[in-house]
Amino acid sequence: MLKKLLSGLFGQGVARSGAAEGEPVAYKGYLIVPQAEDMGGQFRVSGWIRKPQGDDGEMLEHRFERSDVVPGREACDSLMVSKAERLIDEMGDALFDEH
Repeated sequence: MLKKLLSGLFGQGVARSGAAEGEPVAYKGYLIVPQAEDMGGQFRVSGWIRKPQGDDGEMLEHRFERSDVVPGREACDSLMVSKAERLIDEMGDALFDEH
């Protein structure tokens, strides 16, 4: 019972696996890939920032998650892209540095 209570308290808002990726957007050599998470009728801003490396097809990836929740998938994807563009402008390749 305690496990169920704790999972109910802390399980909400946890990333849902299997969220479909949106259409990638190219920006300054990066790929911004929205992956809005359905939170029961609203969508949480999340996705990936990727950058191709070399000719071997290797990709650098940064998981992008925010607490913003919006009522529509399209609006969520648009907000994710604009926030990711701002983050790219501010941090560039430092996004991929291990913390």
